[in-house]
Amino acid sequence: MAYSAVGLCARALLKIGANPITSFQDGTAEAELAAALYAPTRDALLAAHGWSFATRQVPLVRRADPPPADFAHGFALPDDFLRALSLGSGGRGRGLAYRIQGRDVLADADAVTLTYVARVAEGSFPAFFDAALIARLAAEFCVPLTENNSRAETLLKSAETDFRRARLTDASQDSQEGFSDFTLIEARLS
Repeated sequence: MAYSAVGLCARALLKIGANPITSFQDGTAEAELAAALYAPTRDALLAAHGWSFATRQVPLVRRADPPPADFAHGFALPDDFLRALSLGSGGRGRGLAYRIQGRDVLADADAVTLTYVARVAEGSFPAFFDAALIARLAAEFCVPLTENNSRAETLLKSAETDFRRARLTDASQDSQEGFSDFTLIEARLS
């Protein structure tokens, strides 16, 4: 089941024994806190790993003015950009040296393709990410709402465990790269 931003926050609030919300404009302390902490917490968790469901590849638009030093060209980052994974050119999504500077990526190639983590809609979050985000939100909400530091520490440890579990689940959905040029294997085969 896909949760909305409010639904994710409501579940996190339930985990700490607080009243759930039905809107960020409920007028309650819980709603105000959720509205303030949800987006930065979501973005930080999305940017913390190269999630398969949030990974995008796009050709970038080159800026008219070149950067002042180090690289030949600057390219505008996409609006939904959270974290760069790699940069490539010529039909490849990796292999180029680059630097992120402000809202630009700098590189020496004339045309580039960026592989990046995007800010995606909650409806595209898989269940394992929902669980990690709910756990992280509960840890973030705990101290302001309950003033219980030891409980917040316990929730933070639980959130870290859920994050590791989510990363492992996400990583297992990808084909594993094998050794492609390893001389010891070639020597054993001959």
